Formats: sequence, structure tokens, C-alpha cells
Amino acid sequence: MSDELHRLRHSAAHVLAQAVKRLWPKTRLAIGPPIEEGFYYDIEPEAPLTDEDLPKIEAEIAKVVQANLPFQQSWMSKAEAEKFFRDRDERFKVEIIRGIPDPKVSIYSDGDFIDLCEGPHMGSTGELKAVKLLSLAGAYWRGNEKNPQLTRIYGTAFFKPEELEKFLTAREEAKKRDHRKLGVSLKLFSIMEEAGAGLVFYRPRGAVLRQIIEEYSRQQHARRGYQPVITPHIIRSNIWVRSGHYEHYKQNMYIFKTEEEQEWGVKPMNCPGHILIYESDLRSYREFPLRYFELGTVYRNEKSGVLHGLLRVRGFTQDDAHIFCRLSQLESELGGVLEFIQEAFRDFGFAEYRVEMSTRPPEFMGNEEQWNQAEGILTRVLKEKQIPFEVSPGAGAFYGPKIDVHVKDSIGRYWQCATAQLDFVLPQRFKLKYIEADGTEAVPVMIHRAIFGSLERFIGTLIEHHGGAFPLWLAPTQVMIIPISEDQNAYGREVMAELVEAGLRVELDDRRETLQSRIRDAQLDKVPYMGVVGKREAQNRQIAVRARKEGDLGATDVAQFIARARQEIQEKR
Repeated sequence: MSDELHRLRHSAAHVLAQAVKRLWPKTRLAIGPPIEEGFYYDIEPEAPLTDEDLPKIEAEIAKVVQANLPFQQSWMSKAEAEKFFRDRDERFKVEIIRGIPDPKVSIYSDGDFIDLCEGPHMGSTGELKAVKLLSLAGAYWRGNEKNPQLTRIYGTAFFKPEELEKFLTAREEAKKRDHRKLGVSLKLFSIMEEAGAGLVFYRPRGAVLRQIIEEYSRQQHARRGYQPVITPHIIRSNIWVRSGHYEHYKQNMYIFKTEEEQEWGVKPMNCPGHILIYESDLRSYREFPLRYFELGTVYRNEKSGVLHGLLRVRGFTQDDAHIFCRLSQLESELGGVLEFIQEAFRDFGFAEYRVEMSTRPPEFMGNEEQWNQAEGILTRVLKEKQIPFEVSPGAGAFYGPKIDVHVKDSIGRYWQCATAQLDFVLPQRFKLKYIEADGTEAVPVMIHRAIFGSLERFIGTLIEHHGGAFPLWLAPTQVMIIPISEDQNAYGREVMAELVEAGLRVELDDRRETLQSRIRDAQLDKVPYMGVVGKREAQNRQIAVRARKEGDLGATDVAQFIARARQEIQEKR
């Protein structure tokens, strides 16, 4: 978001609060920041709000904009500001003021409305030419569930009405692609109340889609010299203490004790398990780089409020790998990881991505010299690969800096998937060793990396990117055979058997529904190909092919169709 757009949306949040206070004067205001797609304001309304209230608030916003009131900044001492807002029963503002370290606080006003705000704002309310309120949601004050429940009003703002219209059109398209709705309608997965939120049940078609991704991952890792490993789902807590997860990540872990009073942790990460496998043998530099790979399922105790379909869950599987190597091999290995990421996303239909490098967080393990060295290596590799990147200060893992890759989907949204993290710390905490060429002991360096991130998040991303209409090689059902009448059911089963033998994923729809009804259902299920078989096709040993995109392709020999499908699959079109 540009600085100017940030300023515009900050101003729009201010005017939203002003409109709400005009309509419901006893409403208490909390905070109203600009965000990636717009802005929001958290309020404690005097009466519950509904979606039907949004047009009323928009109309009041329009009056403030029409008045073209100048935004004016002024300053108050903390004591003055606290009294000012306390007298107006704005308890959230008072709490914010008490936490400001500076002796003075910034106040913005337009007309008779005054709000606590750092700014900056536009010159006047009349500059807000395109503002739209989007939705209502619940939010706890300061994100703490022990604090009061507030109402969050989401909105967006642009400089031109046509920009707003473009955004709203894209938003409607995003709703159609919502993986939670498509996951149900396409029978891919379910999240069931009986198991609790954040845990995924893959239905047969969804399980097939996941197996395709898993098999792709296994093959690609084998090509690149990764060795498969499998680690337990639970490990004694002393391992998590050694790794630092107990100190830095315990709040997100499932910890329990057995009858013997031993404490265990359900794994939130796979790295300690891979480290234990490394420790199981005496290691030599000749083994390096040593690459361990696991499709490892992990569990994280996420708060219910942040769970979101497949994108944020409590149990998920990572295509996780850890590379143990010498310092001199780091840049080459990181380069190989970046090439792997680029090839994989290209195969799955993502043409664009952006890269973010995250640096040392406030709470970190190790020493600053190691962190500076690690950050320098990541920067150097990205530049050598000519990969543009942004820096995210302080967002690294507690054990090392990282590179995150955000893929761009077909309607312009970015999704965080791949990650590569450089780690000097855990090998030292676990006292890992290997024998160098001169016979001395040395400490290896680790790279933590995942190509897809979590399979759940990646599948959710794929569903929305393709709108559920997967390319042939990914489609859970590639061909739907549809006999015109019961007389052709036997031939339909013969064709299905031939296609299955050729390696295609095929279903037969021989229900006693009309032909048009079954064709429509296959289209709604977004099946790439339908093979309609009637009396003529049975006599000529052919199928009438209908493609999801091109429509009716006419009758063809089964062998010719198989050749077409195989080529399309091979090219990953």
C-alpha cells in the first residue's frame, strides 16, 4: 500500500467513526487503522449493529464528505487528553493514552468531531471520493478474549470510483472462489463439529487431490537427493525444551502428562525429530549435504477466532525438509531450494510470486554475529539468483532469518506458501557434530524449508486460484462417463475400465436421471472431460467427448482420447 493510499484509508476510518457517532452518540470508539484491502474501526455500539445498518452509515459518511471539512491536527498533554476523552466516556481512548510514552498526544478534528489519532490524514473530507463499507465482525479489545467484545466495521477506500468498482468486482469473484464453499460443493473436504474446528476431513475426491500433490512432492524430492524420514507425532517435553520451542512456542503447543507423570508435547514442528535422526549416527562431511524430507503432520493450538477453512487450521501436513551441511555449502543449497520452489509453482500454474526476507525478531536465540552472517547469506543468494525481495524487519523465526514466497493467484491475490529458514542455533543447542576432512569435529548448519508450506493451505490456495476447475493432471475426477440410456451402461463400464487401465481417474454416472441433468452435474463438479456414450458410440467403439472449456468435441476413438489426455497431463496444461 502506498503512503498516499494509507493516508486516504486512515482518513476514511476517521470519517467512519464520525458518522457512527452522529448516528449513535453513545457509541464508544476503540481503534481504526488502515489495512491491506481497506480499513476498519472497532467500536462498542450503544445498540447491536447489523448489516442493514451499513447503508445508513454510508449515507452519513457521504454527508461528511459533501461538507468538505478540513482535517486539522492539534496536540494535547497526556493529562489534558485523558480528561478530554474521559469526560466523553471514551474509555478505550483513555486506555490508549495511558500507554503512550510521549508527553503529548496527537488529536485530529474535522468540524465538531475530534478523535485521538497520529495521522496523517488527507487535507479535507471532500477528498474521499470512493468509500464503501464491506462487512461487520466481532473483535476483542486488544485481541484478548478476556477483554470486552467489540464490533468491527470493515470498509475500503480508493482515490477514484472506477478503482473501487474494480475492487468490488474482484471481491465478488473471490467470493465465488471461496475454498470453503467449493470444498463442500465439490465434495473435497469437511470440517466437522464433532472433531472441533481446525481439523480437516478429506472426502474421497479431496483425498485424491492431496495424494496427487503428495506423489508430486515425493518424486521431486527424490530427484533432488532428499532422503525420506518419518517421525513420531508426540515427543517428550525435554526435547522441546532443548529446541527452544517450549520457551518460545509453548502457548501454541498441545502439552499433556501421562499416568507416569511424564510430560509430552504433540509436535508443532518436524525439526526436532529430524535432528534426533541426525544424532542417531556418527556423521562425516562426506555425507553432506544431508537432506531429510517428511510429509509430517503437525498440530498447533490456534485460537478459534483465527481459524479459516484450510488456510488456518490446528492440524496440517508440511512437505518439510531439513538440510544439514557445511557452511561452505549453504549458498549452493539455498540456491537449489529456490530453484525447486520456482519449478514447483510453475507446474501448479502460478506464474508470479513475490519474495520476503524476514530478519532477527526481538526475542531470538543465538548471538547477533550469527544472525548478521545468516541474513547476509540469504541476501547474497537472492541477489545472485536475481530474485527481487522485500525485507520484513523482526519477522524471522526465533532461531534464524527466513525467506517466504507469496504466490499470486489468477485474480491478483498473494498467498504465503514456501519458506526457507537458515539456522545456526539449533545445531548448537543439540550439540550436533560431524567429522571434517582433517579428522576434527565441527558443527553443521541447518536449512529448514517447505515448498508448499502446509498441504492444507496449499490446497485451499489451489482451489481459489483455479476456482475449483483444476487442470486435468490435478483434477480428482478427470473423466465422467455418461451413458445415454441403461442399454449403454455395459459399454460405459467397458470404456471406464479402458481409461482406468490407461491411468486416468474416471467415474461412471449411470443414475436414472436425464442426460442433461447428468451433464449439468458433471459441469457443476467441474470435471474436465465428459465421455457420453450412446447407441452409435457403442456400435463404433467410440465416445462423444465434451470438454469443460471447449464444449462438444465430437465422437472419437477411445485410444485417441487417451493420447490427448496423456499429452495434456504430461504438459500440466
